[in-house]
Formats: sequence, C-alpha cells, structure tokens
Amino acid sequence: MRIAPLLVLAIAGALVTAPAATAKTHNVSEITDSLARTISAELTDDRVRNTLVELAPLDAVDPSSLDINGRLTRPLATANADLLAAKGLPAGAARLAKIRLAHDSMVKQLRAGAAPVIAAAPNDDEATKFTGYLPGGKPLTLSTATIPVQPVVFVEVDVTTAVQLGTEVIQRYTGAPVAGRAAAGYWATQITSIRFGDVQEPWFKGDAEIFAITGGFDLNGDVRADTLTLPYLDDEDKTYYPNQLVLHWNRYKYSAADIVFMEDDGDTNYLNLAKALVAALAYILDGGAYVPLVNAILDALPTSWWTDDPDFVDACYTITRDTNATMNCAGGNGTLGVRPFWVNEL
Repeated sequence: MRIAPLLVLAIAGALVTAPAATAKTHNVSEITDSLARTISAELTDDRVRNTLVELAPLDAVDPSSLDINGRLTRPLATANADLLAAKGLPAGAARLAKIRLAHDSMVKQLRAGAAPVIAAAPNDDEATKFTGYLPGGKPLTLSTATIPVQPVVFVEVDVTTAVQLGTEVIQRYTGAPVAGRAAAGYWATQITSIRFGDVQEPWFKGDAEIFAITGGFDLNGDVRADTLTLPYLDDEDKTYYPNQLVLHWNRYKYSAADIVFMEDDGDTNYLNLAKALVAALAYILDGGAYVPLVNAILDALPTSWWTDDPDFVDACYTITRDTNATMNCAGGNGTLGVRPFWVNEL
C-alpha cells in the first residue's frame, strides 16, 4: 500500500532462531504465485469448487480448507515454510498462506457459478496488471485499473500475523533490557487519538497493517528501538481512540523519543529490517543530549527500500514524557494525540 509520503524501514537480521536456509530463497510473490497455480488445478473438482463458494466472502481463510483430495498438504507446507523464511520469521512460527476474495462485490458472481480466478495478490501498489489462473491452471492476465467482472481469489500473506511476529523479531534485535522496576510505577505516554490522511489500499490490497518503531536512548546512553502493533488502523481519514501505551519512560535516559509509523504490504523481511535498523543506529553516540533518530534511520536505508516494501507512513519527532497534546506528524499525513500516563506497580 502507498500511504502518502510513507516511512520505509526494512530491517532484517538474524533471529536468535533464524529460519533454516534453503537452496534458493524465493520472494513472497513467487511463493504465492506458485501456490495460486497449484490451488487452481484443484478447482476442476466440483467438491473443491463448492467448498470455495461456501467459504465466501473468504476473509483470510486457510487454503487447507480446500484440501479435500489431500493434494494440497505438501504444497501448503512448503509454501508456509518458504513464506516464513522470505519474511525473516522463525521457522514453524505460523501458517502465513491465506486466501481472500479480492472484493466484496465478487461474492454474488462467485455464488452464481462464475469461474474463479486464483492469483497471487500484487505486492506493488503501482502494478498495472497481474496473472491469475482459471480452474485447471490456464493463465489469465488481468488489469489492476478496474475491478474484474469475474471473481478473483487472492493467495497472500496473513499480514496481521506477520506484523505481530515481525515486531517481535525487531524487538529482539533492537530493544535493550529494561532496568529494574521503579518503586511505585513509572510514567508512560498514551495514545489518546490517532489519524492518518492516507492508508487507502487499491482494490487488490487488503486492510492496512500498521506498526510503529520508537527510538530513543536507554539508561546506559545506547540507542534503543521498541516496536508495537496498531492492528485497528485500517481506514484513512478516520480517527481512532485506542488509549494504547506507546512509550515507557523507565526505559529511557532522556525525556524525549521519536515514533516512526510503517505498514507491511506483504513482502517485508523483518529479519533484514532488524539488521538495517541496528546498523543505522549503531554509530549514534550519546553526546549528553537527546538527538532525533528518524533522519539517521532514513539516511541509512538503501534507495531500493523506498518502494512498496514496506511503506513509510509518517514520523513524529521528539515526544517528551510531559507531552499532552494533539500533534501533527512530520510528513503531514498523521495526527497523534498523546498524554502522560502513570503506570502503577502491582
């Protein structure tokens, strides 16, 4: 998804339990395209086709639901393992392959007996066409300019699950241990409201999956980055009121930190994203005063990452422990309301 002037942070790195290496590393598009072609071959069976219709509107359905003949078991296992590796996530952590009806308007055609087209969901917002497969595997080229007449079933990554696992990967690389507990609690910053002017996906994309990376200096004066997911942020120009804690000030030396908002379009490799982030921050030293970290992160990223994987949404600079305001983020795309919040010790 293209979220206005977005922030792209591709961080990959080795996990403590990194995915096992394979002979060839496939990207997400190759893996989902191969699986789409395999699933299309099964749809010549009326029982499989009827099951697909019964599952409509197909919102993040596990393709194993279509494995009536047992021929999808091995391809699905391979695809799920390859997707985890491609996204830099721990082996065996989840089943990431999902199928989704491309648009709600297609439910009627599917139930009326129209032949479904199975395709890999395009990862690039700027794509002008994509290849799908009719039942039996015959390829068909479709345009992204308009919603197709025939029902399209996308094979894609369960990005909600991937973001959750991915932020844990980043946290493992970039988050320093938290110091001892305060005597009676600590101050945090709470998001009271949040709104983005552009989180609109094209028709062939699912909901936005936004996560945040916070940056500051830890109690030892070293740069640290923490992560959090914002699964409720789906729609543009809509204000959300999550009351979510975003900064925990017992982790920081200075009363200031930055927040970078990003969105996973499916191809994000969190292991590489984590490595890039660590590399970008490694040379920033504590000079006795807080310095913003957003620019250093952006400047360190290869130009190839300023594409669809992942998208930069916006960044809010220098939020302090005492900030109690609704503020515009740097790119003009986000509006963030925050306030201090005292977290009591149990």
